[in-house]
Amino acid sequence: MTNPASQPTNGNFRCAAISAVKHDYVARGVASHPRFELVVVADDPQVPDWAHERNQQLADDFRIPYVRDVERALREFGVQIAIVSSEAERHCDLSIRAALAGKHVIQDKPLTTRMSEADRLVAAIEQSGVKFLMWNRNFLPSVLNASQRISAGEIGQPLAAHVDFYFAKDAGPFKGSRRPGYPPMDWLAFQLAAHIDGSDGAVGNEPIGELSNEGIYPLGYLQMLVGARVQRVFARSTAHFHQVNADNGVEDLASMTLEMEGGLIGSVAVGRSGAASHPSGGEMKLQVVGTKGALVVSEARPDIGIYYRDQPPREPRQRRVAGENDFLLAENFAQAIDHNRETILNARASRDIFATITAALKSCETGQPVEVE
Repeated sequence: MTNPASQPTNGNFRCAAISAVKHDYVARGVASHPRFELVVVADDPQVPDWAHERNQQLADDFRIPYVRDVERALREFGVQIAIVSSEAERHCDLSIRAALAGKHVIQDKPLTTRMSEADRLVAAIEQSGVKFLMWNRNFLPSVLNASQRISAGEIGQPLAAHVDFYFAKDAGPFKGSRRPGYPPMDWLAFQLAAHIDGSDGAVGNEPIGELSNEGIYPLGYLQMLVGARVQRVFARSTAHFHQVNADNGVEDLASMTLEMEGGLIGSVAVGRSGAASHPSGGEMKLQVVGTKGALVVSEARPDIGIYYRDQPPREPRQRRVAGENDFLLAENFAQAIDHNRETILNARASRDIFATITAALKSCETGQPVEVE
């Protein structure tokens, strides 16, 4: 029997937020599009109290039910789409369960914490015939314009690309601030405490560094701009800035050199550099060199600078404008369903990005280049 969720539709979509404990901005971003209606929040009954509290808050904000039973929510609320934003280690399990129930899936990053789960997700998505979108930043105005210019041949055939992606967000005490004899910082406890000001990066029991947590963004840019798979990677990483990263053995600063199909060369520098490193969120730039010219792209632009007396130190000085990334991602997903085509970042492309990050982490351990599976 054909699954109704896999059929094209020009109507609206009913959505279930399947856990919103990591970032509820994904569900809110989807709901900003008029064709998507959030009708239920759901999670497994055995999740901890703090997770139930966050889920309940989102449900209260939208005045919809919170159901402590994922399968019942998918079955009884007439939903076509599941929006997954749990702890990273639960992402794939929840997405797979939704796909096997015949629901299209929008998922928060990172894809997963295990390669076997990534492969299992791709199989479930393709077996079920549903659509999958990894939430990303590819529709930011400057990145989208760069993609259009490359597609139009303005710089010729791309030869090389580089991305700087530094989040200027704090992650607690700076490295070296823990006194001798003090116990290491607990990863999950820190992330829960940091949630209040949005500086939690990788909520979950498993510590995750910035390659795993944020690498999806610069690698997603490269995937869209040059369209070549990474074949081999050499990487270096360290916990340079933050004590919580140092205590838990995960990086907050990393670099990757990428050998891609067709002889293309890529490089990425990624990190969480701390709020003091930049006045407005971080330095994020892309450079693409082609046979006829080059593009240099500031990811944050267009923006407007705002300055005044007694301005709070944490208030961004540069404010992004004309940013419709959330709406355009939702529109891309709707069009994929309507016309049975792929999304801007589907399950297989997301799996390839995760495989690149996995190879990069192995390269950091061994000091050698690593082939991407």
